[in-house]
Amino acid sequence: MSRVGKKPIEVPAGVTVTIDENNHVTVKGPKGELSRTFNPDIKVELAENVVNITRPSEAKEHRALHGTTRALIANMVEGVSKGFERNLELIGVGYRAQKQGTKLVLNVGYSHPVEIEPEQGIEVEVPANTKISIKGIDKERVGALAANIRAVRAPEPYKGKGIRYEGEYVRRKEGKTGK
Repeated sequence: MSRVGKKPIEVPAGVTVTIDENNHVTVKGPKGELSRTFNPDIKVELAENVVNITRPSEAKEHRALHGTTRALIANMVEGVSKGFERNLELIGVGYRAQKQGTKLVLNVGYSHPVEIEPEQGIEVEVPANTKISIKGIDKERVGALAANIRAVRAPEPYKGKGIRYEGEYVRRKEGKTGK
């Protein structure tokens, strides 16, 4: 039995979960609304502010979907109640970020500034010119935007310059040795 899958999901006050036919789950909360359709083989039940997920058999596909479904629904519940945030930092001389309207403009050593437009429902903040904060209710979309921003200039191993997640450790390599 999946350790993640059999754990019940507590639904906090102010959050409503509705389960339609074909396993279409909608979660509404103070921060917004998320909905997703899950595999019809996995059974999703709501009873007294607790969501339980069960699987029909021990087949490999069902075992794989069990924990994944539970984790996705738990992230939906947490997202509409608290929200998610990813922080990035820019390391390097002259590397800076700024916000122009809704766009994020990055100057990270290229001949041109890189502009990134966040999708609807995702908020990008620049508290300092070397820090970026990405907030939203959908964990998947927040993480994807953070990964796309990081990919503009991933940290390199020799000087450590680039865009990295807050608290990320970059393993350094030794440079060339002269003769």
